[in-house]
Amino acid sequence: MAEIKLACNIASQVEEICDRHHNKPGELINILHEAQSLQGYLPEAMQRIIARKLDIPVSKVYGVVTFYTFFTMTPKGKYPISVCMGTACYVRGGEKLLEELKRRLGIEVGQTTPDGKFSLDCLRCVGACGLAPVVMIGEKVYGRLQAADIKGILENLISAE
Repeated sequence: MAEIKLACNIASQVEEICDRHHNKPGELINILHEAQSLQGYLPEAMQRIIARKLDIPVSKVYGVVTFYTFFTMTPKGKYPISVCMGTACYVRGGEKLLEELKRRLGIEVGQTTPDGKFSLDCLRCVGACGLAPVVMIGEKVYGRLQAADIKGILENLISAE
């Protein structure tokens, strides 16, 4: 893991989250969810604080973080984009959406744009198969998309700033 230092206020907030959960190892997943919401990811320093507070090995925290796909150890963009590649979305053009996003953003899956605005990922199913193909940007679901729609969606996000 890369060396990342946490701001003092973030470190104390992580400790408070652990304390609210009574520093119980059985609350690890709930603690990780709350801690991730502070910065959008779980750097090593944050994992070490959690391990210390719960009196468990860092390897256990790391194992949980790397096992579940909803946890991440890398910073995400202001607008995290996830393209559904489940069967319905894939068959209806999900791969074309992904290719268009990669082309327009100039990044690959798992990367973040240099300006920190966009990050790109794939997921297996959003649960909105009737709207296939689907792209999620943050918590918003965009359905029945075509590659030509991507330009306008990205422009709207940028102009809304």
